[in-house]
Amino acid sequence: MDFILRMLMGPWTTYILYNLRTHGPQRFGELKRRVAGISAKMLTERLRTLEGASLVKRDYEATIPPKVTYSLTQRGHELDDVMGRLAEIGTRWESEDATNRALRAAATELKAAE
Repeated sequence: MDFILRMLMGPWTTYILYNLRTHGPQRFGELKRRVAGISAKMLTERLRTLEGASLVKRDYEATIPPKVTYSLTQRGHELDDVMGRLAEIGTRWESEDATNRALRAAATELKAAE
């Protein structure tokens, strides 16, 4: 467990993997737009790390301009179920938290009205 968590715990790592899983192979600029808030430097670093861990494949085409596409490897796809489950839990928790905030706000308003 320690091995895989260390591999995945870097900043943005799981979000990059999730985007590649959800949207398929992507060029650098497209991936950067989908991972809102990440710098080009950080995305480059994370992609190199993921490539080194054999989770992401970098396909280079010597065209003008060069075309580089990133995709999940077979090893990367082994995380599909985990990523899908994390997304489900995240969606549920986000909804629960929004409901709880609304209930607290309503209770505060009710208390203020008394």
